[in-house]
Amino acid sequence: MTESPDHETSLSSADALVAELSDPGPGRGSLAPRAHLQSDAPKRSLDGEWMFRRSLSARTAPQDGWIHGAAASGDASSSAWSPITVPGHWNLQGHGSPAYSNVDFPFPVDPPYPPDANPIGDYLLVFDAEPQFLVSPSILRFDGIESAATIWLNGAELGTTRGSRLTHEFDASAVLRATGNVLAVRVAQFSAASYIEDQDMWWLPGIFRSVTLEARPAGGIRDAQVHASFDAADGSGRLRVDVSLESGAEAPIAPNTDALVWAPALGIHGSPAGVEHVIAGVEPWTAETPTLHEVVVKTASETVTLRVGFRSVSTRDAVLLVNDAPITLRGVNRHEHDPERGRVVSLEAARRELLLMKAHNINAIRTSHYPPHPDFLDLADELGFWVILENDLESHGFEPVGWRENPSDVDQWREAYLDRMQRTVERDKNHPSVIMWSLGNEAGTGANLEAIAEWTHRRDSSRLVHYEGDWSSTYVDVYSRMYASVAEVEAIALEHDAPAPPDASPEELHRRGLPFVLCEYAHAMGNGPGGLTEYQRLIDESPRVAGGFIWEWVEHGLAVRGPDGRRVIRYGGDFGEAVHDGNFVIDGLVSADREPRPGLADFAQLTAPVKIEVDADDLTVTIGNRYDTVALDHLEFRWQLETEDGVLRSGTLDVPPAPAHSRIAAALPPEARFASVDGGRMHAVTVLAMLRQATSWAPAGHVVTWGQSAVQSVDLDAPAPTREASLAVNPPAVAADGIALGTSLIDPATGRLLRLNGVAVSGPAVGVWRAPVDNDRDVGWDEPELPPLADRWRDAGLDRLVPRVRGIRLDGDTIVVDTRWAPPMRDVGIDTSFRWHQTAEGLQLDASFEPVGPWLVDWARLGIDLTFDEPTSRLDWVGLGPGAGYADTGQANRWGHWSAGLDQLRTAHVRPQESGARRGVSEAQLHLVDGNVIEVRAHDAETPEQALIVTVSPWSRQQLDAALHADELAPSTRTHLSIDVLQNGVGTATCGPGILPAYRVAPQSARLSVTFVAQGV
Repeated sequence: MTESPDHETSLSSADALVAELSDPGPGRGSLAPRAHLQSDAPKRSLDGEWMFRRSLSARTAPQDGWIHGAAASGDASSSAWSPITVPGHWNLQGHGSPAYSNVDFPFPVDPPYPPDANPIGDYLLVFDAEPQFLVSPSILRFDGIESAATIWLNGAELGTTRGSRLTHEFDASAVLRATGNVLAVRVAQFSAASYIEDQDMWWLPGIFRSVTLEARPAGGIRDAQVHASFDAADGSGRLRVDVSLESGAEAPIAPNTDALVWAPALGIHGSPAGVEHVIAGVEPWTAETPTLHEVVVKTASETVTLRVGFRSVSTRDAVLLVNDAPITLRGVNRHEHDPERGRVVSLEAARRELLLMKAHNINAIRTSHYPPHPDFLDLADELGFWVILENDLESHGFEPVGWRENPSDVDQWREAYLDRMQRTVERDKNHPSVIMWSLGNEAGTGANLEAIAEWTHRRDSSRLVHYEGDWSSTYVDVYSRMYASVAEVEAIALEHDAPAPPDASPEELHRRGLPFVLCEYAHAMGNGPGGLTEYQRLIDESPRVAGGFIWEWVEHGLAVRGPDGRRVIRYGGDFGEAVHDGNFVIDGLVSADREPRPGLADFAQLTAPVKIEVDADDLTVTIGNRYDTVALDHLEFRWQLETEDGVLRSGTLDVPPAPAHSRIAAALPPEARFASVDGGRMHAVTVLAMLRQATSWAPAGHVVTWGQSAVQSVDLDAPAPTREASLAVNPPAVAADGIALGTSLIDPATGRLLRLNGVAVSGPAVGVWRAPVDNDRDVGWDEPELPPLADRWRDAGLDRLVPRVRGIRLDGDTIVVDTRWAPPMRDVGIDTSFRWHQTAEGLQLDASFEPVGPWLVDWARLGIDLTFDEPTSRLDWVGLGPGAGYADTGQANRWGHWSAGLDQLRTAHVRPQESGARRGVSEAQLHLVDGNVIEVRAHDAETPEQALIVTVSPWSRQQLDAALHADELAPSTRTHLSIDVLQNGVGTATCGPGILPAYRVAPQSARLSVTFVAQGV
């Protein structure tokens, strides 16, 4: 059987498309890259409603003349077309499903060939062009298309794009017409380019950034590059603006009178482009003082406005310097993500993100792992951030196959690598916030990376070059690592000052002389990250350690409507992907909706630019200025004396001048001292550093950081605070339904409570397990030979201890319940002795815990669990707050009197897990919705470290562990209360080290002494 000529043509076209998508080159037809300029040249956004259709593969995509607009304007196949929003992703607009993977490609590693299952999206827009676009040459600009596109205008091919997060411009002059222009774009979800765009994120195809038509007037400004350096020695700035014109005339160095530079505030009035100006006494740009100067470049036909910041980036003696002063990167890795629109993030939303970062002391951003929207860097310039700008490059999927055929070292990919780096640098070269160019991420090693490093050094010597993947660091300017352990970072910190080995190579000597940056650390997934304190100590103490970037800023959850119509958040695997990495994409300091997670507050406190140490005994305060460049006169310091009842006295602290990188001392006034007549049994002095005046990112009074003295206790032998009433103390009484101790009731068969001060209760049960946090479910890089903690806990039976009563007896007025709690199938256990007796305040429990047998695994916690048949309305407590904390988290918490509603007592993690522990609790009142109050008091707790850990949850740990998504947890009518004496840390094992030894709970003896205070006492 012979094929028809039409079918032969179709096959030929399909083969051509498949071949084109398998080309590892950089695409064709794009104009040379240039800066993203603010120009008065006519422009028109083509964003909005387009027509769209989707085909399942390149071989089945129709060849029906659609590029001329026929298919969308009434022919037989027009029913296949439907409206779609540009910018956007087609699989978030009802055409297919998203997919998430971290490392693994969702297709065979068969470079440069994409898979046959390769959806194709056809876009059509019909538009008219105003006269100003017809009298001058015009271009079409696409700021982002994933993954590969071919563009036609009025049936003429303009070219193809490669580099999804990169700008491509095409000359439209020859084919643009006044009316009925047909813009056709065919987009392939996968292409050869996908092999170097494996960037730990959702695969989201489509035209996801803006499309713009722009006139390019003859003699206009095709490109402009700002050179604006700062000389810290004399305070002068040097400014030169190089210009290339649309006519082809360039002024890279030589003056060009066809383009004139105006900056009246800098004393520049119509100077030819290409002339260098020395400006005395200029205010430099830093992340703390983001001073921008308006510079205007004019030709006869176009005006471009630039915002210039004077700053110089360098290194010396392994220290990172800006304007000849050391800086510390207190940073986050930022993907672009919106829960509804994927990588389509509005400028307004981006501004809100940056304001939230500034309010939490974040001063640096790594644009992981691609250039952001071009307007984003304008915000970074304006608000003040140090930026590592990353190339659109990652080939991580080659790691599972031993990096065989990794494009980073294959010649046929060289031009694609160069094109990507050139487009990255040229677009964003005028932003003072950008202090480093990053070659890419997790792309292995190879000659192509060396080639783009060499090109970048030649093209822009004013910035540093970064790349983490080659630890030899031979072609970069900083030594960068991700998830290095604390011990490794400490060794690196000391390395520069230590004598080099006698056989050290030149490459080794070069690396030892570089500043060190943790480009990723402390994986912020779920309840975490833990262990930040140790990293921050090294950053603070070592001049070589220039800081780091938390992975990462935002969780990448996608919002969908559940079966009941509720908006719910989903992660990898929830859309039917065959290859996925589950909730590994839910790993941010803020949720997908930008709700701060507890780790954000911890990071803000640890990295705060001011460190405050308070000595309440000596009435002294030591203040360390950790700002890079500014003094502390923009801050007001307030002290407050606090007791269990709240703030007792407060005032303003007189602080002497403190320039950057200095330490000063200040004196607290006499009234900050606690007096015996003040009442209360515990107290502390807190000093708050607050903004004197409103800034662009926070109101006046915003608390930048705080310091607090050690919590001190009045003599514990002193009488407790008087109460309005006290209970009559009666001996235990045997009743029909149990053994009564006042209004509490104990089951004589099990020794467990039936009522607690009149409130129905179940428990206490001994608990050594927690609902695993994400870090418990993975293996830390420091323990690769061991299973995840969660698996070890289950194997040891921590989640299913069962009791065996060893005896219930009366000891005077005390009921003693001796129980062994043990897991099935194991010969280990915990012997407990619970001693219950009534006091004038309520029911007192004195408990002891003694491990039995060869426990081979650390415990998650140690304490007791109680369950009430009423939900919680709020918890009031004296202890550390306002947020949650575990052994290696909670650095944002300070001692005081706090209150939190039910929603504040837990973190709404996308995948449910343990959360919400309040540490250092000396007393707490649990308010149930029926009006009952469960009040708990710790005995003999002179410091927060000796006090209780209280966790309140609507759900049991088993319920939390069983649910894969938050919306799977049914509304609860119960309250689960845990009172612990020990708790494990959380670490960062999902990516990086596990729990540090100091924060683990080894099986051990312990005691717990609490009083459950009766209501009305």
